This record gives sequence, structure tokens and C-alpha cells, in this order.
Amino acid sequence: MTTLASLPRTVPVAAPPARFRDLLAAEWIKIRSLRSTPWTVALTVLFVIGSAAVATLSDHAGGSGPADFLPFDAYPPAGYWTLMLVASSMGALTAVSEYSSGLIRTTTAAVPARGSVVLAKAAVTAALWTAVGTVASTGSFLVSQAILNGRHADVAITHLGVLRALAASALVAPVCSTVGLGLGVLIRHAAATTLTSVFVLLMLPTMFSESNRWSADVKHALVSAAWKRLAQNWEPDPGSLGYTATVPGSWIVYALWPLVTLALAVFAVRRRDV
Repeated sequence: MTTLASLPRTVPVAAPPARFRDLLAAEWIKIRSLRSTPWTVALTVLFVIGSAAVATLSDHAGGSGPADFLPFDAYPPAGYWTLMLVASSMGALTAVSEYSSGLIRTTTAAVPARGSVVLAKAAVTAALWTAVGTVASTGSFLVSQAILNGRHADVAITHLGVLRALAASALVAPVCSTVGLGLGVLIRHAAATTLTSVFVLLMLPTMFSESNRWSADVKHALVSAAWKRLAQNWEPDPGSLGYTATVPGSWIVYALWPLVTLALAVFAVRRRDV
């Protein structure tokens, strides 16, 4: 009669927690794997740059110098409102798509640190749309100036206000995409998040004017109004009866909106079951 030798007991080893750079790599793979991402980015950049070319060409016959063209032609509102809309929508879909497909359960099971997941999504989304915004903003400036060069009305990039307008127009994309991401985590519904983003970023500023102090303060606290101040209103009319936003205040608006929405999103995911 033989006896079986006792086998050594194996103790399961817990998997090490995911590093933040691993989360960044995972989020980048998710965004890159979407077939709509490159097409959306390419079409958005072409539309923004094309709108600058159209605006410059339409005003090419009039005007007498760089001051008549650059603020409004290189960075036309139609092109950059579209950029804000697309960036916020794509940022929202980065989060909402996981909730709608149920993938968020797999993500939270693999990475219990839900706040880190949200921050990784925000970092990758902001990096992508910073690159997109930079290409669109630089392209808008170069195209408009190439057109204006025909009437010797072009300006150098070192001209007063150019760098500020270029930076503001480039950074408005990551600001809006991060805001959209934060709203997507909070709302978790694609249509509702998109409508909220459009209302907050594009429609709400039109409901307030600069004629009254309280109304001007509300308007100046919104992203699109801050972009307009930084990119277009280089030298506000000192004789205007309205209240004009300050340049430092507009940069603060750029910083606070993504920070506040991300803070709320991180707080929300830590309180939810899924």
C-alpha cells in the first residue's frame, strides 16, 4: 500500500497594483483603438484651419493693415466653437463609452483605484487634444498670414498679442476635452453629457452681456468668453461702457474649469458602486 506524498501548499500571490504609467498606456490604447478618433481629429483640424482661410479671404479686399485682420481672421469663432464642441464631445465619450458598454466594471475590477483611472483618462485626453489644438492654432495662423502676405498685411509671430492668441486657441481644446470628460464621468449618459457640454461651453455665454457687472462676471467665468478675450479682444476699447474681462482672470478660468470638473469626477467615482 503506497501513500501519496503531500504536495506543498501554494499561496496565491496578489498582483501588484497598477502603476500610473500602466494606466496611461491602457487609456492611450483605448483611444487609439477607436476608428473614429483619427478621422474626427483630422476633419476637425481641417475645418478649423479652413475656417481661418475663408475668414481671411472674405476680408482680403478690405482693411488696411494687420490690426484689421489677425484677431478675427486667424481665429474665427465658427472654427473654434466647433473645436470646443468636438473636443468636449470626444472627452465625454472617453468616459461614457465605458459606462454604456459595461467595460467600466472590468476596469474597476482590475484597478480598484478609480480616482487614478479618471486622472489617467484626463491626462491622455488632455495630451491628445493639446497636440490637436496646437496644430489647429498654428495652422490657422500660418494660413491666414500666407493669405495676408499678398497685400503686405501679414505679421510675425512675435507681433503683440499673437503668441497669447495662439496659446489660448491651442489650449482651449484640452480645456474643453477635460471638462467634457469630467461631465461624462458625472452624468454617464452620452446624449445628456453632450447637451450639457454644448450648453455650458457655447450657449450659456450668449445669455449674459457685459453691460451689467453681475452679468459680465458670470460671462467672464465661462470658457468660451475667456477664449474670446485672450484670442480676439487684444486691446479692448477703453471708452466701452461694458465690463471687460482681464487677461489673468481669463487664464484662471482656463485652469479652474478642468480642475473643478475633474475633482468632482474623482469624488463621484469614489462614492459609487461602479
